[in-house]
Amino acid sequence: WGIKVNRVELKNILPPRDIQEAMEKQMRAEREKREAILRAEGEKQSAILTAQGEKESVILQAEAQKVAMIKEAEGRAEAMIKDYQARAESIRLINEAKPSQEYLQLKSFECYSDLADGKSTKLVVPTELGKLVSDVAAISAAVDIKSDKGSTKAKKE
Repeated sequence: WGIKVNRVELKNILPPRDIQEAMEKQMRAEREKREAILRAEGEKQSAILTAQGEKESVILQAEAQKVAMIKEAEGRAEAMIKDYQARAESIRLINEAKPSQEYLQLKSFECYSDLADGKSTKLVVPTELGKLVSDVAAISAAVDIKSDKGSTKAKKE
C-alpha cells in the first residue's frame, strides 16, 4: 500500500467514563497491592532484625556469664594457692626453728580443741588416751618450770 509510518503521537485519549473508572480502580488496586507488599516486607525485616538482636543479646549474656564464672574460679584457685603457700612457708619456718617438744604438744592440744569446737557432727578421740594424759602432764610441768624460772629471776633482781 505504500504508506510507511515512522512515528505516531497521541495527544489526548478520552475513553468512555466506565472504562476510565475501571482503569482508575485497576491503578488503585495496583498501588494498594504494592503498598501491602512493601509493608509486609518491612514488618518481616523488622521481625528478623528484632530476632537477631535478641539472639545476639542472649549470646553476649551467656559469654559474659561464662567469663565471670571463669574469672571467679581463677580467683578461688589463686586464693587457694596463696593459702597453701603461706601454710607451707609457716611449716618451713617452724621446722627451721627446731621447735621444742612442749611446743609440739601445745600445737597438738590446739588441734584437739579445733576438733571439739562444736561445728562438727563427729568428734575424733585419740586411741592413746594415756598419751593424752601424759601430754597434759608434760605441758603442765613445762609451764610450772617456766613460771618458776620467772619467779627466781624476779627474786634475784
